[in-house]
Amino acid sequence: MSSIKVIITGATGMVGEGVMLECLQNPAVEEVLIINRKHYDYQHPKLKELLVPNFMELEKYSENLEQYDACFYCAGVSSLGMSEADYTKITYDTTLHFAKVLAQKNPNMVFDYVTGSYTDSTEKGKLMWARVKGKTENDLMKLPFQGQYNFRPGFMKAFPEQKNVKTVFKVFGWFYPKLFPKSSLTLAEVGRAMIHSVTRTYPKQVLEISDIKVLAK
Repeated sequence: MSSIKVIITGATGMVGEGVMLECLQNPAVEEVLIINRKHYDYQHPKLKELLVPNFMELEKYSENLEQYDACFYCAGVSSLGMSEADYTKITYDTTLHFAKVLAQKNPNMVFDYVTGSYTDSTEKGKLMWARVKGKTENDLMKLPFQGQYNFRPGFMKAFPEQKNVKTVFKVFGWFYPKLFPKSSLTLAEVGRAMIHSVTRTYPKQVLEISDIKVLAK
């Protein structure tokens, strides 16, 4: 595969923005379509934007979704202060609906989903967010994509030029990766690993930090 066209969600958040920046500078990527609920102010020759206020109505925009090789789904919310029902609606229902629409339009696509370390594949653990993300991973793997990978990154160091960086990552970003290299990544590594999941593939569908590091090389 000479070059790829990718869809990215969550560019207004830290992970999606970092993955987008890696894709824009990576020669393996020909075009990036960011799908956002609100406008993201960034200009680049490779970059396109599609505003979709409600991801549960993505099918209304299906004519804009054809001929893409991958989707890097980085959108998400924190579970802090949320009920399980509300968190499930955003994390599980919305993600699965989005993915199913893409699977119908582009069955040859690779779909990468960002979850997190300690996601619960059994769907039975005590942590609500981990159960919901585990169910999301499990059901995404059943969809008829050419490839589907679930990324479980830990601490992530942002690009210097990023606008959307959480305070905790600003505070600890300069020393945490040096002290705990096995539990941290750069967003450049996450983005490269996602690109390589399309151009090279990988033997596992659930990627822990060590897997992401290997795939990024």
